[in-house]
Amino acid sequence: MQEENQPKNNSENHSEETITKVTGMYKDWFLDYASYVILERAVPAIVDGLKPVQRRIMQSMKDLDDGRYNKVANLVGHTMQYHPHGDASIADAMVQLGQKELLIDMQGNWGNILTGDSAAASRYIEARLSKFALEVVFNPKTTVWQSSYDGRRKEPINLPVKFPLLLAQGAEGIAVGLSTKILPHNFNELIDASIKHLKGKSFKLIPDFLTGGIADVTNYNDGKRGGKVRIRAKITQLDKNTLVINEVPYGTTTSSLIDSILKANDKGKIKIKKIEDNTAAEVEILVHLPNGVSPDKTIDALYAFTYCEQSISPLCCVIEDNKPIFVGVSEVLRKSTDHTVALLKQELEIELGELEEQWHFASLERIFIENRIYRDIEEEETWEGVITAIDKGLKPHIKHLKRAVTENDIIRLTEIRIKKISKFDIDKAKQYIESLEDKIAQVKHYLANLIEFAIDYFKNLKDKYGKGKERKTEIRIFEDIVATKVAMKNAKLYVNRKEGFFGTSLRKDEFVTDCSDIDDIIVFLEDGRMIVSKIDSKTFVGKNIIHIAVFKKKDKRTIYNMIYRDGKAGSTFMKRFAVTSITRDKEYDLTAGNKNSKVLYFSANPNGEAEVVMVYLRAIGSIKKLKFEIDFADLAIKGRGSKGNTVTKHAVKKIELKEKGISTLKPRKIWFDDTVQRLNVENRGELLGEFTAEDRLLIITQSGTIKTIIPDLSTHFEEDMIVLEKWIPNKPISAIHYDGEKERYYVKRFMIDNPNKEEVFISDHPKSQLEIVATDYRPIAEVVFSKRSLENEIVNFEEFIAIKGIKATGNQLTTEKIKQVNLLDPLPYEDPEVNSVDVIDEDDVSSKNNDDDEGQITLF
Repeated sequence: MQEENQPKNNSENHSEETITKVTGMYKDWFLDYASYVILERAVPAIVDGLKPVQRRIMQSMKDLDDGRYNKVANLVGHTMQYHPHGDASIADAMVQLGQKELLIDMQGNWGNILTGDSAAASRYIEARLSKFALEVVFNPKTTVWQSSYDGRRKEPINLPVKFPLLLAQGAEGIAVGLSTKILPHNFNELIDASIKHLKGKSFKLIPDFLTGGIADVTNYNDGKRGGKVRIRAKITQLDKNTLVINEVPYGTTTSSLIDSILKANDKGKIKIKKIEDNTAAEVEILVHLPNGVSPDKTIDALYAFTYCEQSISPLCCVIEDNKPIFVGVSEVLRKSTDHTVALLKQELEIELGELEEQWHFASLERIFIENRIYRDIEEEETWEGVITAIDKGLKPHIKHLKRAVTENDIIRLTEIRIKKISKFDIDKAKQYIESLEDKIAQVKHYLANLIEFAIDYFKNLKDKYGKGKERKTEIRIFEDIVATKVAMKNAKLYVNRKEGFFGTSLRKDEFVTDCSDIDDIIVFLEDGRMIVSKIDSKTFVGKNIIHIAVFKKKDKRTIYNMIYRDGKAGSTFMKRFAVTSITRDKEYDLTAGNKNSKVLYFSANPNGEAEVVMVYLRAIGSIKKLKFEIDFADLAIKGRGSKGNTVTKHAVKKIELKEKGISTLKPRKIWFDDTVQRLNVENRGELLGEFTAEDRLLIITQSGTIKTIIPDLSTHFEEDMIVLEKWIPNKPISAIHYDGEKERYYVKRFMIDNPNKEEVFISDHPKSQLEIVATDYRPIAEVVFSKRSLENEIVNFEEFIAIKGIKATGNQLTTEKIKQVNLLDPLPYEDPEVNSVDVIDEDDVSSKNNDDDEGQITLF
């Protein structure tokens, strides 16, 4: 606390600081408040997985449980006897608990976690405990009680939950100085993990969300601090102009998702025509695209710029022994499972004690009636005499009992009614005692084999309640989406080459290309300098720009060919290089570094093309040959910092392009990673082959569609894709299909006539289906019929039918029902020889700044 004191001397103004210590009740208030919020409001207990308000809600529902639904308003009011807070907070907590679909059986409008719609008022909705909650959560015999906040009632310190409830439901809370965020996990997987723990086996837990979606849990880190889970909406392509979102990421709703898509569209990050929200019981959001917009690129853009992808940082903080601790979800499951075993043991011990007490009194009752000891009390006139007489009568018969007879036991015997004594059946009494002995033996067996008993308990839970609780969230490994590669071209790039300006506002100057407002721009200047800068409305980089383009990071296929003069009158050099990585806004000198150097020829080649140029020299002195050719294909690709090879020591008049070149880069190897359903060039998955700029991929789906595409690493593939390979134009496609209209099986062979068009090669009848497709030159198939009396048939496609058009139905195979078709080894076929050419491996293209000079080769 600071105070300002008035100066003693009016001519001298100054301030003094004084410190006032906080004492009395203020001293501990903050610590008390922080402890209260942590322990009593925000963080769940590890023992039962519930926060105090949730525990009190559950206890109130148990108090009022009669098998029928109760108004939530009534339940909330009853909970206020335990919970010292308002009804609104209790009602909200109850709705959240119910929406997790585990402990509460709901009736009425409880809201929608998919759309974000709120629940109806508590007076309109009803609830009761689920059968699962009644079996797993409550047992008054094993519950430890404490006084409620006003001392009028008893409430449980913790509920005896015999299940990893905390991990099944998840939890989130913000306290003072700490927070918790525990993600929900799959019901059945938690039970399987508990069983594995009891068997001493290792297990791994990964989250599962009621909203479904796709999750990458590579960095989950067992739910500890520092982990991360990436969650995506499930997006599929309905047709070339429509995308469908069927599942939303955890933590989002259809409303917030649509809002984020509209905002991204307004900012120009993506281009959409309109959105339709058809969500009811299940999510269905239709995203309509304008003509000419790539669905694949839009899917990636949705993940990059909207709530279609979310990143969640879990933090598992729980209360144990009345203090917060940070643990992993595996440790939470181990502790929960061990606690369940302890509770099961406690229940068995209680049951054993009750059974032994029943056996003890049943035995005493039998002795008392069978030996007519009740007659010994007829002459007794006092109560003490009655007790003594019965005790004396029992002594000869109680040696087999497991404990001594107490006065309370004798008093209970005196309470037996005459009617029961008169109808006493010795045989039934023996049978009852024997049944008790069997039960006691069984309970003792369970206690002796407690782990096996616990395993059976968990298995029983899974059998009774596990149906309908299968995993909803698909687990995949996500590829990283580079925002600049998927952003829609929402800006136009202009350049003033002479003055050295570029940007989006120079509309009176030269148009360069459409681009995104998050792109980097690479610029080459006549003096040999290069710079990469973020796109802006107007940026100055230097006068006399000779080349400008959108910069692609890690691009090894774009090769720059350059000839420059070293200094004002030095030799001329040539070089080939790629620019794969840079520091933004840093100037790079691509010449030898001498003042007044000048670029005489420059070209940017997206596929490593190497052209032929004509060099013209000035007629100075005794030069005999004033022009000569240079082929860039003869020059190796080096680093951008290399000096280059000497072209000539004489003065160059001009350089002209003589002949355009072909690519000197080796065809690119492309792999398909089935885990992420994406193409890649990093050796992940199955190698599809080597692809030049003209090569295409063949894609066939189970629904009978076929198409070829130019390989693009951002391509999304349909879930029913059955063929993905390099397309060979002269290779026929063979298929056996069922025609639903004609109710017959047909064989067809065809070629793809239009590689740019997606076509369906089976009929559009609802019952039509593709049995098998083969892409071998000479395939053989075995047909197995449903009738056992019919022998399998071998089909040689080449002999069965000639190659026809894609729309042809084909030749009839059979009208009999086919059980299955198996592809056999194809007949041998020799591929035609292909002439090879010398090319440069793309991996050999250096991306480093190499300032060392190359070998100096003087051409002229």
